Amino acid sequence: MRSFVRALVLGALMTTVAHAQTTAPAISFADLLGEMIHRDSVARWPEPAYRSAQFSSYDRAAQDPNTDWFANGDFNQFLRTETNGGRQEWVLMDHVGPGAVVRIWSANPPEACNLRFYFDGAAEPGWTVDFQGLTGGEGPVAGPLSGVRARGWNSYLPIPYAKGLKITTDKDGFYYQVGYRAYEPGTAVESFTPELLSTNRTMIGGVQYALMHPRSPSVAQTIGLSGALEPGAQRAWDLPAGSHALRELILRVNAPTSLEGLDLERALRSVIVRFWFDGEETVWVPLTDFFGSGVGLHPHQDWWRAVDDVGIMRSWWPMPYARRARFALLNLGDQPVQLSGALGIGDWSWDQRSMHFRANWHWTGELPSRPMIDYNYLTAQGRGVVVGDTLAIYNPVTAWWGEGDEKIFVDGEDFPSTFGTGTEDYYGYAWCTPEVFISPFHSQPRVDGPGNRGHTTNSRVRMLDAMPFKTQMQFDMELWHWAEVDVDFASTVYWYGIPGVRHNRRAQPDGAVAILRAPPPPLVIEGLSEAGDVLGAHTEGIELEHQTTGGYEGQWSKDDQTLFHGQKIGDYLELNVPGPEAGQHRLTLYAAKSWDYGIVRISVNGATVIDELDLWSEPVVATGPIDLGLHAPVDGKYVVRIEVVGKNENSRGTGSYFGVDGVAVTAP
Repeated sequence: MRSFVRALVLGALMTTVAHAQTTAPAISFADLLGEMIHRDSVARWPEPAYRSAQFSSYDRAAQDPNTDWFANGDFNQFLRTETNGGRQEWVLMDHVGPGAVVRIWSANPPEACNLRFYFDGAAEPGWTVDFQGLTGGEGPVAGPLSGVRARGWNSYLPIPYAKGLKITTDKDGFYYQVGYRAYEPGTAVESFTPELLSTNRTMIGGVQYALMHPRSPSVAQTIGLSGALEPGAQRAWDLPAGSHALRELILRVNAPTSLEGLDLERALRSVIVRFWFDGEETVWVPLTDFFGSGVGLHPHQDWWRAVDDVGIMRSWWPMPYARRARFALLNLGDQPVQLSGALGIGDWSWDQRSMHFRANWHWTGELPSRPMIDYNYLTAQGRGVVVGDTLAIYNPVTAWWGEGDEKIFVDGEDFPSTFGTGTEDYYGYAWCTPEVFISPFHSQPRVDGPGNRGHTTNSRVRMLDAMPFKTQMQFDMELWHWAEVDVDFASTVYWYGIPGVRHNRRAQPDGAVAILRAPPPPLVIEGLSEAGDVLGAHTEGIELEHQTTGGYEGQWSKDDQTLFHGQKIGDYLELNVPGPEAGQHRLTLYAAKSWDYGIVRISVNGATVIDELDLWSEPVVATGPIDLGLHAPVDGKYVVRIEVVGKNENSRGTGSYFGVDGVAVTAP
């Protein structure tokens, strides 16, 4: 019965959507909800036309590519402050003209903080809502339209306005992004009111359910896919002639992973998805990148794609064509694969607004993180609409790789109308959180760790926040890494284009067959007692921090250390290092040097062994082994005391910090 009721709700919803699209005199809240789950709408040039843009807290110092273009103070930046109704308010957004907010994100919306929406030039807000409630899934709407994902607070609730919108808060101190549509002047739009949430409750529930349970579309014809694909071979299937649309692609590809030296991840990266529509090749993307999984098979589901836990991959991008189409799989790898699946084809009436589906993959291996650059996902000329992207990155260290902002230029802009606050912010999470999350709008289906080390996949797909362009689009993402290392970057952009649109991305067979890098194993020091495991007495009130040594892998055991936040001469830390029952053994200290470290004295069981050890260094480095001599344990342990006795004149801050990896006990 429950399934039957849900089917009735969705059926009524789609009827309402179709009716609204043909008869509504103005764009309404209900229209936008319906458009969100009306898949065919993305394959036609939008009508009425709009452009997508974003207000955000990006660092305002980033104005000139020749000066501070990579400025990173993306916090607490607002359009202005003003006084309204006796309140001080911070202005996040102020747009004049018809439009609709389609996305709100923050890393840290304050508690008990109101967002106020001033519609159409009104002096009083038309809607006041709790910031955390709107973006945290416990306010006006629940998930998936709202929710916290890997510490990122998100709202995809559409908020239309007729003549303009100003958004303010009554607190500051946070990061934010507000994505919106700007319709052309004269476009009729019905402004949002909070009462619409109750009058459209059934429709909102239907949209929420549809987003979480995407259904296979109705198709008129199915073409089966099966058989072997040998190394270097390609298999192609022609779709029915005439005006049609591919509405569903289902694939499962298996590889004999038991073969020595071969692996499934490399095999799947080397199988290429190709499409030709009306004589032009528009898709050339490695298999798992195409389906949003990045390197390897990682279960996830968004509105447009899904990968399940047995490796079945699905795509629901509508792919229309006027006359003819071809699909192919190319095996660039060195092992055979077995494939199965189906192509689902439906009807399509090709017209002047119809666009071909496109997907372009761009890979750069061992890309240096210095100097910082704007990594170009895609540049296109002509008329089209960007509807999503996937980033698959390999990072050899635990340090954060994604501090960089998205910069999207549309139709010849001198300055990007979309300027972000961080790569993870663009993908809907925050604080470089290495946590798997899945949603209809964005996902992180792979993150190896520890920290941000290894392979990571981020995806964002676009519905109401699709990005049309009339003449040109340049989509860049800053490569802003905290460490100086080489990364592997692979971006896939999904978009639609009017026939004849041009772009800068071509097939990259060398990248598809490149050996996938894996981080080296952590350093393991024989006989070492990790400092964090043997902590003893220390100066009262001093903070001890477990610190991953991001960017300096291979220098410290298990790639971490204990950081002592010393404040003055005399501050100390003791380590209770377990020892053998009797006899002398050699003790070796492993520590670190850094720009805010002090000069320390080392003693063992109360006897000084090193009077002064200067731990200052401008580059952060490991000390290597420091011999503490031969010692016998007392009561089964060695008490190793590290005490601040001075400050290097170059050391910053208190000059009293130090970092300890641990103490090794070995035979004399």
